[in-house]
Amino acid sequence: MIQSKPIIKQGFILSLLVLFFSSCCAQSNQKTIKAVDGTTVSASNLDKKIDSIVQAVEMPGLSIAIINDSQLVYHNTFGVTDTKTKEPVNGQTIFEGASLSKPIFAYFTMRMVEQGILDLDRPLYEYLPHPGIAENSKEAYKTITARMVLSHRTGFPNHSNGEPVELAFTPGTNFMYSGEAFQYLAAVIGKLNGIGFKSDLNDLFQKEVTEPLNMPNSTFVWDDYLADHKAFGHDDKGKPTQNNPSYGGWNGKTFNAYSSLHSEAREYAQFLIALLQQKGLKSETFVQMFKEHSRFKDHNSLKQQIGQTGWGLGMAQKPTEYGMMHMHTGNNHDFQSYMMVLPEKKFGIVFFTNSDKAIPFIQGLNSIIGPVF
Repeated sequence: MIQSKPIIKQGFILSLLVLFFSSCCAQSNQKTIKAVDGTTVSASNLDKKIDSIVQAVEMPGLSIAIINDSQLVYHNTFGVTDTKTKEPVNGQTIFEGASLSKPIFAYFTMRMVEQGILDLDRPLYEYLPHPGIAENSKEAYKTITARMVLSHRTGFPNHSNGEPVELAFTPGTNFMYSGEAFQYLAAVIGKLNGIGFKSDLNDLFQKEVTEPLNMPNSTFVWDDYLADHKAFGHDDKGKPTQNNPSYGGWNGKTFNAYSSLHSEAREYAQFLIALLQQKGLKSETFVQMFKEHSRFKDHNSLKQQIGQTGWGLGMAQKPTEYGMMHMHTGNNHDFQSYMMVLPEKKFGIVFFTNSDKAIPFIQGLNSIIGPVF
């Protein structure tokens, strides 16, 4: 006689499913994140602590990501995109990266170097003469190279504001932070590729960098996705300022190598992972990027105030007990950001905020996941 299979009641199956998914969620909530010093914190506790800092410093919105063992282990968003509408920040919200543009532009530049399009040490003048150099600097500037630009040794001012560019020192002999020089290099790369320095250069950047690194919505020029997903910036009183190119000096059409990157923490973390895993460039190229090219003099304010000692290709450097920290801040005033990697610890962190609260936020962050700055 064939025995019939036992009938399991639907209610019992449902109970098993609930138990299973509850167990999965509990395991997910117990995920731990390693701090720089090796201590750990659960993801749920980290959420609470970050949220308390956001509230304490009155930060409107935040997107943050943390990397352990060269892998993304934490990403979350907090706050609102606009303090008037109270619309919450989410994983699709885009922020201005400000000067976080510079490290990823340096990576893009090194892609051009590896392909033989650009020589890191050939004078940029030989590729494209700069049309706005002051008369007393016209000979000296002809020695400026891409390596000098990426390590801020050109003598260019940060911004010329339409005035003739007068060099502060002989190129290669000192350090002076300069977004103006980065834009000159962008123009050179555009010229060498026959595409200029507007949307076509952004298309090339996306082909060489954001597509391979899975950063689909990161861009240096305005697009429809930004129009639908960009957060509002906020002034020092917490009032919304803008979320489109009609405000300020950027028209949305130019590839501003020093400042116009738009992104968010999960996407930008893919770039940090590429730095830590050495993806997309040869190992010897990463050696060049992480090598010190500019050494600060003792009176340098960055050395005195932060402990940074120099600059590699695209990032500042700060010696720590956990290894050399490679870092960069971003500051468009109503948007601020920060990134850093510690290759020896395989650790990285990046965040974007739609406010001027980055420094007090970092100070709070140091106490729970740091030192990160």
